[in-house]
Amino acid sequence: MVTGQASSAEMQALAQEFVQFAVDSGVLRFGQFKTKAGRMSPYFFNAGLFDDGAKLSRLAQFYAKALLASGIEFDMIFGPAYKGIPLGAAVAVELARLGKNVPFAYNRKEAKDHGEGGSLVGAPLKGRVLIVDDVMSAGTAARESIALIQAAGATPHAIAIALDRQEMATEKQVDGSVKDVPHSAVQYVRNTLGMQVCTIAQLSDLLDFLAAHADSAWGEHLPVVRAYRERYGV
Repeated sequence: MVTGQASSAEMQALAQEFVQFAVDSGVLRFGQFKTKAGRMSPYFFNAGLFDDGAKLSRLAQFYAKALLASGIEFDMIFGPAYKGIPLGAAVAVELARLGKNVPFAYNRKEAKDHGEGGSLVGAPLKGRVLIVDDVMSAGTAARESIALIQAAGATPHAIAIALDRQEMATEKQVDGSVKDVPHSAVQYVRNTLGMQVCTIAQLSDLLDFLAAHADSAWGEHLPVVRAYRERYGV
């Protein structure tokens, strides 16, 4: 089991391996995609397409490697509904396989009014909680998870995501319009909420991947992805 701070070169290699995996799996796609913020993005990352046992198992390996290399300490895992549920469960299984067995919990979108009731399922939320999700766009989902964890008397300590888009977050205005803000969702979580963030890869890693494959079909996407980064990046 690899633990502690990994070198920059090791993390870059892991990120490049992950980007290749995401592209090969069809999870990371190129084209024209409308984001929640209304932007037209030249790429789209859909973790829901890690849709079989082999892909999910390998994805969990990437999360576990990044987490153990980060040195982030945590007492349990929380998977926010919906994508965070299978992600958190898979990561908990992989960490246990590597010798770090921690409790796991998740939430329902709607509280259950029969049986055990409530909106939380799994281990009781306590101690330092790691939230596992796919990406952070505006930080809204992260704030919802943080509120649930705090309401249970636990500490929202860190967040693990697969891809950091490294772009400006957005805020909804009173008139319903959307305004860009000069920080990313990841920067907001780190600097404003004071939580640690572990990412497997960033947009900069995707750009490095495209540049390294400039002579292939992937290379043709480099100019538009780079232009998007220059316009919306932070």
